[in-house]
Amino acid sequence: MTKTSPVDTAAVETLKSESRNATRAMLAEFWYYFSQNKGAVIGLVIFVLLVLMAVFAPLIAPHDPDFQYRDSFLAPPFWEEGGKAAFLLGTDAVGRDILSRLIFGARFSLFIGLVVVTIALTGGIVIGLVAGYMRGAVDTLIMRVMDIILSFPSLLLALVLVAILGPGLTNAMIAIAIVLQPHFVRLTRAAVLSERNRDYVVAARVAGAGHLRLMFKTILPNCLAPLIVQATLSFSNAILDAAALGFLGMGAQPPTPEWGTMLAEAREFILRAWWVVTFPGLAILITVLAINLVGDGLRDALDPKLKRS
Repeated sequence: MTKTSPVDTAAVETLKSESRNATRAMLAEFWYYFSQNKGAVIGLVIFVLLVLMAVFAPLIAPHDPDFQYRDSFLAPPFWEEGGKAAFLLGTDAVGRDILSRLIFGARFSLFIGLVVVTIALTGGIVIGLVAGYMRGAVDTLIMRVMDIILSFPSLLLALVLVAILGPGLTNAMIAIAIVLQPHFVRLTRAAVLSERNRDYVVAARVAGAGHLRLMFKTILPNCLAPLIVQATLSFSNAILDAAALGFLGMGAQPPTPEWGTMLAEAREFILRAWWVVTFPGLAILITVLAINLVGDGLRDALDPKLKRS
């Protein structure tokens, strides 16, 4: 058995220390550029609060989101005449607490965004890597299919897919992921095309690296920055599209406390009970705006062209 000499051990520790220092420096640089965008910081704070609200919804919500209080149909918010302190934001047409449903609705909206972006990002990266790396007929075929998908309005295509698959939250997420996937494919392909002939890729190829290693180990890590930004923006698009499908009755089905479904249930009361429509709409607006602000900050921090010395 060979023993590791003290010199080798010291060299390994030095390399590990340098790696940790480099990582800290990169994180510090990222936070510096991200924090320069005050809107992005505000959006990040709001998004973190939304995530905490969704995670601890059973502890925060004052009522069961599906429980119907028969003596409190369309009760107004507590600050209006006839409002009750037990229902801070009022109740809906069947006596369910709106605040509790909004809090639990954050779970569904964030879950939808996470699942949709994960599916679209994973599929888009794989397909985009294959198209950009293989080129030729494979690239042409893939990109023409993506162009066909992009030629349809996203919500219309999602509606068609849900109509084929059947109404429901799961099918709505699959449909939205398919609609968003071409954006990741095109972005990945463009990044691969700009990286595939660089010196470090040629060196890895000469050293004997296989195709899969070249695609996933060598090229992909250098294409992640724009994909992260696109994933953030697609997160908000997924929430919007899911809310739209829920509003049209093709997404989450009642009594699920999903914000779009809440809007659909409340639209006939819009004139005499403004709160049943206003608060779910504000929840969608604030969530999407916060995520978009974070996406702008990520773009500023990760895109070298936008960094100012």
